[in-house]
Amino acid sequence: MKMTTFGEFLRKQRESKELTQDKFAKILDIPSTDVSKIERGKKKFPFTKLKKFSDFFEVDFNQARDLYTADILVQQARKYQCSDTVFAVAEAQSKYLRNKSARQSKMDF
Repeated sequence: MKMTTFGEFLRKQRESKELTQDKFAKILDIPSTDVSKIERGKKKFPFTKLKKFSDFFEVDFNQARDLYTADILVQQARKYQCSDTVFAVAEAQSKYLRNKSARQSKMDF
């Protein structure tokens, strides 16, 4: 997947099907006024619609979810004026928690 924001990715998918923002909104059952805001990164896409989006546009759900979540992480990091180091720390924490969970699930009680 080429580096892009989730909103830009969404817009490219919509345009690839030659859908107007209104038609796109009706397909996903979201307010048509929100589509432009979502595409510009001014409003979050409703996560509950992500599977429907993935199915309609025939894109991998896991990739769409990862891009969606990455957008949230970047927005929070920018909000708190974090350096890019925060992403390496987050990756390390994610691996730690994944390994910790795996070790705990192997324990016999």
